[in-house]
Amino acid sequence: MLEGDDDAVSLLQEKEIDNLAGPVVLSTPAQLIAPVVVAKGTLSITTTEIYFEVDEDDPAFKKIDPKVLAYTEGLHGKWMFSEIRAVFSRRYLLQNTALEVFMANRTSVMFNFPDQATVKKVVYSLPRVGVGTSYGLPQARRISLATPRQLYKSSNMTQRWQRREISNFEYLMFLNTIAGRTYNDLNQYPVFPWVLTNYESEELDLTLPGNFRDLSKPIGALNPKRAVFYAERYETWEDDQTPPYHYNTHYSTSTSTLSWLVRIEPFTTFFLNANDAKFDHPDRTFSSVARSWRNSQRDTSDVKELIPEFYYLPEMFVNSNGYNLGVREDEVVVNDVELPPWAKKPEDFVRINRMALESEFVSCQLHQWIDLIFGYKQRGPEAVRALNVFHYLTYEGSVNLDSITDPVLREIPEAYFIRDPHTFLLTKDFIKAMEAQIQNFGQTPSQLLIEPHPPRSSAMHLCFLPQSPLMFKDQMQQDVIMVLKFPSNSPVTHVAANTLPHLTIPAVVTVTCSRLFAVNRWHNTVGLRGAPGYSLDQAHHLPIEMDPLIANNSGVNKRQITDLVDQSIQINAHCFVVTADNRYILICGFWDKSFRVYSTETGKLTQIVFGHWDVVTCLARSESYIGGDCYIVSGSRDATLLLWYWSGRHHIIGDNPNSSDYPAPRAVLTGHDHEVVCVSVCAELGLVISGAKEGPCLVHTITGDLLRALEGTENCLYPRLISVSSEGHCIIYYERGRFSNFSINGKLLAQMEINDSTRAILLSSDGQNLVTGGDNGVVEVWQACDFKQLYIYPGCDAGIRAMDLSHDQRTLITGMASGSIVAFNIDFNRWHYEHQNRY
Repeated sequence: MLEGDDDAVSLLQEKEIDNLAGPVVLSTPAQLIAPVVVAKGTLSITTTEIYFEVDEDDPAFKKIDPKVLAYTEGLHGKWMFSEIRAVFSRRYLLQNTALEVFMANRTSVMFNFPDQATVKKVVYSLPRVGVGTSYGLPQARRISLATPRQLYKSSNMTQRWQRREISNFEYLMFLNTIAGRTYNDLNQYPVFPWVLTNYESEELDLTLPGNFRDLSKPIGALNPKRAVFYAERYETWEDDQTPPYHYNTHYSTSTSTLSWLVRIEPFTTFFLNANDAKFDHPDRTFSSVARSWRNSQRDTSDVKELIPEFYYLPEMFVNSNGYNLGVREDEVVVNDVELPPWAKKPEDFVRINRMALESEFVSCQLHQWIDLIFGYKQRGPEAVRALNVFHYLTYEGSVNLDSITDPVLREIPEAYFIRDPHTFLLTKDFIKAMEAQIQNFGQTPSQLLIEPHPPRSSAMHLCFLPQSPLMFKDQMQQDVIMVLKFPSNSPVTHVAANTLPHLTIPAVVTVTCSRLFAVNRWHNTVGLRGAPGYSLDQAHHLPIEMDPLIANNSGVNKRQITDLVDQSIQINAHCFVVTADNRYILICGFWDKSFRVYSTETGKLTQIVFGHWDVVTCLARSESYIGGDCYIVSGSRDATLLLWYWSGRHHIIGDNPNSSDYPAPRAVLTGHDHEVVCVSVCAELGLVISGAKEGPCLVHTITGDLLRALEGTENCLYPRLISVSSEGHCIIYYERGRFSNFSINGKLLAQMEINDSTRAILLSSDGQNLVTGGDNGVVEVWQACDFKQLYIYPGCDAGIRAMDLSHDQRTLITGMASGSIVAFNIDFNRWHYEHQNRY
C-alpha cells in the first residue's frame, strides 16, 4: 500500500520541476498499475498536464525484468488534459483507491492512490470529462466519482441495448467497464461468456438451440454431475474460519487471462515473467478450443469464462512467433490453437463466435448471465441457489485495508477470517498475503444491480417500432423509393446523408462536379413505408425534399462555390467533407495548397487551412463525438497526410477561435511515395488508412505513428477507394475492378474482381455488408468478410459517382453522373441468416 510520506507529497525535487508546464496544482505518491507491473512513484498535476515519475530507487522496481518494463507505458509519463476523454473510479486489490484515465488515442492509464480522499482531489484537479460521452451521462466530476451501481442506474445503455441500438458485444463491454474491469489489471480483466457448446461438427447451424449454452447457469452448474459435487462441497462445509463457497477457483484470474493470450505479445513476456521463464505444462497450455470447453465442463477446478478477445482477435489463436510450447501427453505438438472443424481459419472462428454472441438465442438469455456475473445472483442467497458462490476474498467489501494502516495496532480484526492471527502482524505482510490471495482467487466484478436485469426486446417485437434498426420489410416493397433530378446536369460527386432526427436540419447534402451544393431536407418518415401504422398524412410521401434555392433557381449564388480549383484536379467524392450537423462543407483541390471551409447556409467562405506543400487532393472525416467534434484528414500531392481536429463548438479546424487563421495539425502522416488519392479515418480505432496513386495502403495511428503497410497482390497496385469499419475491417478498391479485404493487423482476408469501374463503396454500420456502385449504374450488396454477392439492385440509366446511407441504415442515396440522386430502400437484415431462416 502507499504510505503518505509528507515529504513525498511536497513538491518534486528541483531537477524535475523544469519539465513541468506551469505550476504544480497537486502532487501525490501513487502507483502506476500496468498489466504485470505496479510501480511506485509521484503523480504531479499542473493546469494542463499529468506527469508520473517512477521511483527508480524503489527496491521492488529494481527487481522488475527489463523485458516487462519495455512493455510498460507511462513510467515517465506525460498526458495532456486536452487528450483526456474519460476518468473512471477503479478498485485495486479490492480497495476503491484507484483511477483509470482514458485518452483520445484509445489508450488508458491507471493509478492507485494512498486513500479515497486523494482520489477525490485528483479528480477535481483533472478536466471535467466524467466517464466520456458514450453512456448518456453528464460530463461531471461527480460522475467520475460515482459507484458502478450509480453509473449503471443513471446510464441509458440498458435501454439502448433493449431497443437493439447497440450490440450484445458493446453492452457487455459497457457493463465490464463500469464494473471496474480493465485491460490494465490482469486480475480484473473484462469477462465474456462462452456462448456455444458445439466445437465438434463440420458445419455449425446457428439456428439450432442445442448448439448454444444455457446462459442462466454459471459454467460450474452446466454439467449436472459436476454441479452435484459443488453443491455438496457448499452444503457440507466444515471450516469455521472461511465462509463456504462452491468454487475454489474463479471464472476470471490473471493466470487464466495470460493462458488464453500466451501466444501474443506482450502476454507471452508477461506469462514467462510470472512462471520462471517457462511455458506451462503442454497439457495445461491452451491448445484447442474444444478441449478448453470440455475442461470447463468436466474439470472440478476449471470454471473459466472467456475474455473479449475470443470475439475480435483472431491473432490470439496463432503461434506466429513460433514459440516452443511442448508436446501433450497424447503426443500432439502444441502450436496454433486447434479450432473447431466449422472454422477453417481463426478469422472464421472469431466471426462465427461473434455471430453466435449476437444471435437471437443469446439476445434472449443474456440478461440471465448478467444476473450471475454483475447482478443480483452474484452474492447472497440468490448466489447460493444459483450455484454461484466463490471464495469470499473475491468479493468487493470483504476486506477493508483502511482499518489496518496503523502498524502500531498490530492487530487484525476477526472479520478477516485469517486462520492464524500471528502470521500477519505487519501491514505490509498482510497486504502481500492479500495480494497473493486475490491473484490466486480472482476478483468478482462490482455488483451493478440487485434486482433481475431486464430482458432484451425481441426482434419481432421491434419490427413495428418507428425507425427501429430491425424492421423486417415486406419483400414486395419496391427497391427504388424516389429519384430527384436537379436542374443542373452536372454529375453529383458527393452525397452526405446526415439524417439524425435531433439535428436542426436533417438533410442529404449533395455537391456536383461544378461545385454547386444543395441542402436537401430529410423527412424522417414516421413508421416504415408499408409497415402497419404508416399513414401518408403523418409522413411525407418522400424522404428527401429538394433544396428550394436549387429547385426554383432563386438562390444559386448561396449554393455555388466559385473559388477556383487547380486545373489538374479531378473532382470526385474525396474532394469534399460535410460536417455531421450539415452546416459546413470542407473542400480541397485549390491551387494555393489550402483546403477551405464554407457555410452551407450562406455559401460563404469561413476558414482557409494551410499546411501542405502541394495541392490537397483528398479529405475525410471520422465519425463525430457528441458536440460535433471529429478528426479531419487531408491528403496531398506532397505525399503526406495531415490530421486536424474539427471543433463542433467553434465550427472551425483547431480548438482556438483566436488562432483560426493558422491552426496546427494534430499529426503529420508520412510514408507514401506518391500523391495521396484516398483516405479513411476511424476515431473509434484511432486509425487513419490511406492510399497513394500507387503502392501499398498505409495504416497510421491518429498520433502519427506508421503501423503497417497493407500489401495488395501484384495486380492491386493502384488504390482508389477505402472504407474501414469500427470492427477493424478495411475494404480497399483498386483500379480495374479489384477489391481486397484486410484485417486491421494487415492480413489479407478476401479479394474479388468485378466488371465495373467502381466509384463509391461503403460499409454498413456493423461492418458486415459492403455496398458498391460505379460507372455501370448498378448498386450491389456483398458480404464483407468473403465478398459473397447478396443482392443486385435494378440498374440506373447513369453511372454512380457517390453514395451514403441514412443514419438508420434503411435508405441508400446515390449521386448520379446525370445530375440526379436516387434513394433506394435497403434492409441489411434481409440478408442476415436469422432473418432468412425465421421471418
